[in-house]
Amino acid sequence: MVTDSQYILESISQGCAVLADGEFLIDRLVKYVGNGRIRWHVEFRGHRIEFTTGQLKKQPTFRRKILEQAGVLPPQRAGTNYRRWSLDLRKNAIELPWRDRPVDAGFAIDRLASHGDGRWTVEYQGKVIKFTTTKLRRQTSFRKRMLLKAKVLPPQLDPVAYRKWMDWLIQNATEAAPHADDALTSEKSWLDDLPDLAGWQNEAVPEGTD
Repeated sequence: MVTDSQYILESISQGCAVLADGEFLIDRLVKYVGNGRIRWHVEFRGHRIEFTTGQLKKQPTFRRKILEQAGVLPPQRAGTNYRRWSLDLRKNAIELPWRDRPVDAGFAIDRLASHGDGRWTVEYQGKVIKFTTTKLRRQTSFRKRMLLKAKVLPPQLDPVAYRKWMDWLIQNATEAAPHADDALTSEKSWLDDLPDLAGWQNEAVPEGTD
C-alpha cells in the first residue's frame, strides 16, 4: 500500500500545485462533537475535507487528504511548527453538534432484510439496526436511528427522492433467516428497542418532508 509520503512525492513528480506558506489559508475548521466521537471538517476553497483528530495531527496524512480532495498540496512545515500550527487551528475551531455534520452523498447501506410483520433490519458496516415499516419510511426517523445506532447521519434527501429510494430498497429487500428468538419477540418489545434520540423527539417536522 502506498504511504502518505510516497503518494505526495508521486503527485509532486506529476506536477501537482504545491502551495507556499502564505498561500495556504483555510476558510475555517469545524469540530463536530457528540455520540462519543469527534470529527473535524477543514473548509478550503469550496471543499470540505473530513479528518479524525489523529489524521489532523499527522502532517503527511493531513497533506495527502487535502491533495486528494482539494487538488493542492499544503506547505511542508517543520515537525514542531506543524504541531503548534495544528494545535492553534484546533483551539480556534467552531464547535457544532454531531447531528449537524454534513454527510457524504455516497451513503449506502449493505443490506435491508425483512423479518415479516412490518419488521426490518438495516445492515450498515457490520451493524444491524432494527426498524418498523413506519420508521423506515419516515426520513426523520430513519436518519436519527442510523445516527443513534450506527453513528452515521445519512444525507437529507428530497422527500420524493427519499420515497423512491426507500421503495427501491423495500422491493429489493432480502428475507431474513428465521431465528428462534424472533418468534418470541412481540411487536411491543420490537418497538421498545426503537427509542427516540435526545433532542429529536420534539422537533416539528414540516408537512411532506418525510
